[in-house]
This record gives sequence, structure tokens and C-alpha cells, in this order.
Amino acid sequence: MPVQRKRFRIEEVGFETMPMPEMLDASPTPYHNEIMSELRAIRAQMAATHDGLDKPASIRTDSMQATLEAYRAQIEQCDKLKVELDLIHEAINRTKREIAVLHGKSFNGEEMTKVTGELGAVVGGTEEATQQILEAAEAIDEAASAMGKPLSADQQARLNQDIQERVITIFEACNFQDLTGQRINKVMTTMKFIEHHINVMMDIWGGVDAIKAHAPPLVDERVGDERLLNGPKAVGEEGHASQNDIDALFG
Repeated sequence: MPVQRKRFRIEEVGFETMPMPEMLDASPTPYHNEIMSELRAIRAQMAATHDGLDKPASIRTDSMQATLEAYRAQIEQCDKLKVELDLIHEAINRTKREIAVLHGKSFNGEEMTKVTGELGAVVGGTEEATQQILEAAEAIDEAASAMGKPLSADQQARLNQDIQERVITIFEACNFQDLTGQRINKVMTTMKFIEHHINVMMDIWGGVDAIKAHAPPLVDERVGDERLLNGPKAVGEEGHASQNDIDALFG
């Protein structure tokens, strides 16, 4: 028995029902324009690629060489920038280390309290020694004046002994200089330590001259008599009135 072949739908539809080509063109689908635009763009890209392949090999090589040179120049610039950034990074890290050392060795509460205490002891010891010297000198002056009067041998002996004791008191009070020097040396050691690490940080960023270029101008904001108070004059320092200037001022 012969097998009956299945008929496809296209065979069941009559050719008389199929639309004609002009009918298809007359009523485009909703995305017809978009599809045609994409096809034209693809065709233009293919044409550009084909034109590039049709160029002589020498022209293509020159173009590729120029592109490679441009990339190489950009890579070199990036390498230089990386080197500079690495230097800045290292400088920042070194500066952080110096600041950490200063903070740990000098700027923390214990160390600065010690420095302040040493300076306070210098001031206090100097004032106490000065007071002792002045009192002893006054006592010696009084004893010397009393010795100018007629006195008995016992009175003169007591005055002589008092003068000698006052002289010893002055010698003992003068020992403050040694204690003051030791205390100031401790302070100077701390200050030199700070100065050293500050100089190291300045060298990291180009030295003193480079830092001075960014320093703001110094402006004396003091007013009135405060502008005239510059403290004791150092050896060779200018800007202070001499004793002759003061004598001339008072006639």
C-alpha cells in the first residue's frame, strides 16, 4: 500500500493568494527602515576595510609604524610619570618616618614635659642663686661698713667670720652655672635632634632653597612698645640700641 505523503502548508496555499513583490515594497514592515540602515552601515564598514586592504603594503606598513611609534611615545611618557610618582611616594614615606621619629622621641608628652621642666629648673635655679648672691653681697657690704667704725676685737672677729661665710655662700650659689649648663645641654640635645630630622625632611623635598621659595614673607605684627622689645642683644647682632645710643637719648 503506497504511503501517503504529507502535504506542506505552502503547497496548500494557492499561488493566487501570495503577495506580489510590488505589494511587499508598498507596505514595509515596521522595522524595515532600521534594518536597511544597519545593512548600509555594515556595507560601508566592509567597503572601508576592503579599501584599506587594497592599499599598497608599504602604505599600510607606514601607517602601522606611525601608530606603533605613537603608542611607544605614550608608553615612555607613562614610564616617566611612574618614575616621578614612585619618587614622590618614597619621599612621602621618608617624611612620614621622620615625623614618626620626631613624634616618638621629641614631640610626645613625656619628652616635651621633660624639656619644659629643664627650662623651668634653669629659670628657678638662676633666680634662687641670684637672690642668694645679692643677699650675701648686701651682708658683706654692711659688715664692711661696720668694720670702719671703732669696734672691739671680738666684734671685728665676728664681722670677719660673717664676711667669710657670706663669701662662701656666694661661691656655693655660683654653682648654679654648672647645673644650668647641664640642664641647657639636655634641652640643646633635644633641639638638635629635632633640627636634624627637620633638615632631613627639607632635604627630601629639595633642600632649604626649595623650601624658602614657598615660605610666606615674615611680617612683624607687633604694635606699640611691643615692637621695640627684641630681648638681649647677641654678639654681632644688629637692630639693637647700644649703651652709647641710650646715653645720648638721656643727654
